[in-house]
Amino acid sequence: MNLLSTTVDAVLGFLDGGLIGLSGWQVFFYTLAVTHITIASVTIYLHRHQAHRALELHAIPSHFFRFWLWLTTGQVTKEWAAIHRKHHAKCDTEEDPHSPVTRGIKKVLFEGAELYRAESKNLETMEKYGHGTPTDWIERNVYTRFSWQGVVLQLIINVALFGVIGITIWAVQMMWIPITAAGIINGIGHYWGYRNYDCADAATNIIPFGILIGGEELHNNHHTFATSAKLSSKWYEFDIGWLYIRILETCGLAKVRRVAPEPKFAHGKLVADFDTLQSVIANRYDVMAKYAKSFKHAWHEEVPHLRQKAELEYRFLKSSRKLLQREPAKLEASHKQQLVELFEHSKALETMHNMRVELGAIWERSHFTRDQLLHQLQDWCVRAEASGIKSLQEFSMRLRSYA
Repeated sequence: MNLLSTTVDAVLGFLDGGLIGLSGWQVFFYTLAVTHITIASVTIYLHRHQAHRALELHAIPSHFFRFWLWLTTGQVTKEWAAIHRKHHAKCDTEEDPHSPVTRGIKKVLFEGAELYRAESKNLETMEKYGHGTPTDWIERNVYTRFSWQGVVLQLIINVALFGVIGITIWAVQMMWIPITAAGIINGIGHYWGYRNYDCADAATNIIPFGILIGGEELHNNHHTFATSAKLSSKWYEFDIGWLYIRILETCGLAKVRRVAPEPKFAHGKLVADFDTLQSVIANRYDVMAKYAKSFKHAWHEEVPHLRQKAELEYRFLKSSRKLLQREPAKLEASHKQQLVELFEHSKALETMHNMRVELGAIWERSHFTRDQLLHQLQDWCVRAEASGIKSLQEFSMRLRSYA
């Protein structure tokens, strides 16, 4: 009886605290640490290294990330990379595997993991977009062949180490990527937030501090410069994934291949030259972001006059301002008509809008020669500085100083 009682007490003690027996707070911080390692593995290995080839990884971190993802998520590298590449290629269209624009925010936010699993069975997607991912022995015979066994092993390890609470830790680990990556980034990251750049899709930066989801919160920056290893672009933005990459690079375990271009300037340049043209085209997103700021200044100068002279309604002005911030090519017929009504009362805003369309056309005219494009850019600057619109004049002087 004493032996049985002792055995029962030992089993109950083991189930209560496992081999380690951590306190509640220790369990909390452990869970936070391991889920963060999983996020780092996704953003550094799967996303920036495998899907976009923005950096090279040494075998040591590469194999660690692969093993950790197999253990904590069951992710297959080829599937993840292929689905993400297709997302970029077909972004916010009907063929996008997980766009809230076409599928609805609720669908992507709450069923993002199901959308991922469905697309992973699409053999055409795997064949077309899954190239260049690992095909070595361990990938074929362990990580891909037994993808779900890793998470079962993780469950066993958690229960052995922490007892019954290990099941809860495991459940959090299993939900972490489906909620943060499949749900929040793919859902909210194309639905709500701020935009530094007017890229071709609806991607947004959720918050400027990329810590909880490894820097992936800066989704608009990423979609603008998809092959950049660094996701932050403004001084107030922080990408913790980039911090880890720089640490790996310092240790000789990684090599950054590409980052977003940073414009350089030759202040005092009187006339745009070929260096200006090349820099403007290479930094077109920065150019248009700065133009948007100039547009805002012009708007604030014009609004008081519009209210006094034209007596336009506040609702009309508010919606018109949003339309002016959009890419002109994306405007619907009703939106264009609203802007026509606005421009009847403000030639300055009409000029700013038309000049924006002309500027954007410069890097879209691939059939033009360099001389023709340079002439168009120079002509644009001359007309901008002769417009009498202060915001446009100041922007033009900045534009011709790109180098």
